[in-house]
Amino acid sequence: MAFQEATKLLQTLKTALGKGDLNGADAALSQLKLKLIQLPALPPTFEKTANAQQELLLGREVLEQAVLLALRKADEAGMERAFAQLRTYYNDTRPVLPPSSSELPLQGLDLLRLLVQNRIAEFHTQLELLAPEAQQDPAIKQPVQLSPRRAQQDPAIKQPVQLEQWLMEGAYNKVLAASRAGASEVQGVLLAQLATTVRDEAASCAEKAYERLRLADAQRLLLFDSEAALRSYAEEHGWSVSADGYLCFKQAAAEGGAAAPTTASRAIPSLELINNALVYAKELERIV
Repeated sequence: MAFQEATKLLQTLKTALGKGDLNGADAALSQLKLKLIQLPALPPTFEKTANAQQELLLGREVLEQAVLLALRKADEAGMERAFAQLRTYYNDTRPVLPPSSSELPLQGLDLLRLLVQNRIAEFHTQLELLAPEAQQDPAIKQPVQLSPRRAQQDPAIKQPVQLEQWLMEGAYNKVLAASRAGASEVQGVLLAQLATTVRDEAASCAEKAYERLRLADAQRLLLFDSEAALRSYAEEHGWSVSADGYLCFKQAAAEGGAAAPTTASRAIPSLELINNALVYAKELERIV
């Protein structure tokens, strides 16, 4: 009884999500969670019931839809919770369930989420754990789907891996360009968040490297579609635009406020640093 009701609710959830009815999808998911509790074959019990495989398939698909719903709602915490539960299905039920066509796309979205949150260590951990080596299951007498090498060659996984490499290289322009390229609707949500983070980082670097830039150069550097968008962004960051068409990062100095630091005030006290280093070396030698 609970299985049939859950199956109908899953269809309701998918229909609502397809139409963009997030409230309806949320309501269906709440009811589904109550029904799934009544299915004994699901984690953590994994009871060997007559309908175990169908129940596991249902539970897996519900959580896949829950991840997509959380993403559409921009609920990062909800997405993380749903994917943590879904990972149990992907890792522990490989011997008894056929592969899910949504697994690698959702794994890719989770990697993107970790990039957006700047959780680089966890990003690499999940990448290493992705699709463990095929193992022989004596019950079904056949290997289990994907190897890590094959998984990481999938476009859904290659994209976040490439983005992470560009971030580590400081190639922010490539990340911004990739975020503007064609992507699915669900990818677009995370890529837009990543683009905002990266644009802010690029702007911070430009602010430290230049006193001012031509508007056209700044627009190209930060990959804005229009000068109006750049001007709006500049206003948010307290930058000014000069009469001759330059974006001035050091607004106070440009407006005659606090004087720019002189060469003498910026000079590094080299002799003092050398003297301190020699004193430290002498003290260390004495201790040894």
